Amino acid sequence: MENHCHNPKSLGFTLIEMIIVVGILAITASIGMAVLDPVTQFQKANDARVKTDLSQIQKALEQFYEDNGRYPSINAVNDFRIKDTAGNVVVWGGPWHPYMNIVPKSPYSSSKYVYYSTSDGQAYYLYANLIRGADQNLCNDGEACQSLGQPDFPISTSCIALCNYGVSSQNVSP
Repeated sequence: MENHCHNPKSLGFTLIEMIIVVGILAITASIGMAVLDPVTQFQKANDARVKTDLSQIQKALEQFYEDNGRYPSINAVNDFRIKDTAGNVVVWGGPWHPYMNIVPKSPYSSSKYVYYSTSDGQAYYLYANLIRGADQNLCNDGEACQSLGQPDFPISTSCIALCNYGVSSQNVSP
């Protein structure tokens, strides 16, 4: 007759085996965190949103130009927001009918979007701050964008943070 009794020591894991498994899991998790780097991933996502937002605003500005023969004026030199045809200030995050249901605003609480148009309404500049310094589309190698022909435009501090990304009407460069 066979003995079907089990040795109680053969059941479960030993302490050494558990320590090895936990160590392997910890090493795998730390490698995964280093590869994924969630902070950088959030920054990339927000920077992509900034670019998309400015592209959408740019399309609305071009539609405004088609309708009015000029780009919208700005509220005041230090406010840097769009004014509609009635002279009302368009609020970032608010409506701008009929051009946008909601005008995007920066996803970063530490910065804002900046709009500037020339006094004749024939050119505009739209600026933002990208957090990641590694982006290939940054102005001036990541330094403040320069609005051509507007030396009195305090672009370096207008975004609250550094205005290092910009789009503009086709006849000027950010």
